[in-house]
Amino acid sequence: MNQLEAITSQAQLHSAYRSVLRKRLAISLLLAVAVVCCLVADIALGTTAFSLGDVVRAVFMPASVDPDTQVIVRELRLPFALMAVLVGVALSLAGAEMQTILNNPLASPFTLGVSSAASLGAALAIVLDLGIPGVPGSWLITVNAFIFAFGSVLLLQAVASMTGGVQTLVLFGIALVFSFNAMVALLQYLASADALQQLVFWSMGSLNRASWPAVQTLGLVVLLVLPSSVRAAWQMTTLRLGEERAATLGIDVARLRFGALLRISLLAATAVAFVGTIGFIGLVGPHIARMLIGEDHRFYLPVSALVGALIMSLAAIVSKQLIPGVILPVGIVTALVGVPLFISLIFKQGRK
Repeated sequence: MNQLEAITSQAQLHSAYRSVLRKRLAISLLLAVAVVCCLVADIALGTTAFSLGDVVRAVFMPASVDPDTQVIVRELRLPFALMAVLVGVALSLAGAEMQTILNNPLASPFTLGVSSAASLGAALAIVLDLGIPGVPGSWLITVNAFIFAFGSVLLLQAVASMTGGVQTLVLFGIALVFSFNAMVALLQYLASADALQQLVFWSMGSLNRASWPAVQTLGLVVLLVLPSSVRAAWQMTTLRLGEERAATLGIDVARLRFGALLRISLLAATAVAFVGTIGFIGLVGPHIARMLIGEDHRFYLPVSALVGALIMSLAAIVSKQLIPGVILPVGIVTALVGVPLFISLIFKQGRK
């Protein structure tokens, strides 16, 4: 009888596990469909609205539409919409990994200085025209922003290697935010009127600089990093049990953290370099994914990427619809969404 009960219990556990898997797969599929729908809507909506048929024909059968529609859809709106999705994927995935390795739900590329470092790099290019010799002028701001953002994450990794303490790393990241913001403020004070206007607009975060080379570059980075993140999913899930437990199960925590920080640096630095400072996507996306999926990183990481893509795509649509004829910087829209949730997370942490 005991053996029969054990078999029955095991069968019930398997059934419950399959039910959970089906639910998670369904959520992932629904999010993917929602992202595609928002992508199409982002292309269709604007000063000149297009039907779904016009969008499909312009994208897949450009010869069947008039030249004006072809240029607007393929050269202007499609890169804009794709960049929104890719930036959302990159920042949310980077935020999910950062929150896991730091065991802090408030950690993100924005709150730990990556975005501030990119702003400093862009400010040096805009105000003082400083950058790597030989870089074309049209790419100087982007390259500077990438180098500074990438360097800030490597600096975080160096601190993590020296101290080994997660809390120290978080505090150091906050110190970087204030330091970089102070240096950007100094450059703003010294900037000319034109340079100041350009710097302020860049710091707001905008998809208006989206282009096919930018989409291809960020898309390549996402395609290279995403498989590596998925391969580390089991180890990242185990790390949520605590560093000591993960180490006893044979996981090299220091190596895992280094790999995660490397992926975070590539994703966040590339995204911010092309579109400027986009806040709260790396915080909001992983938090929503955790509420939907839980801590199983096989699903948590891809769902975080999908949620980030969905939020950014919705923000891109809203940025074109709030004021007729004007495209607002998308960073303003994401901040309006992210600030209330960020405050709720702070109070939630305070009650623990």
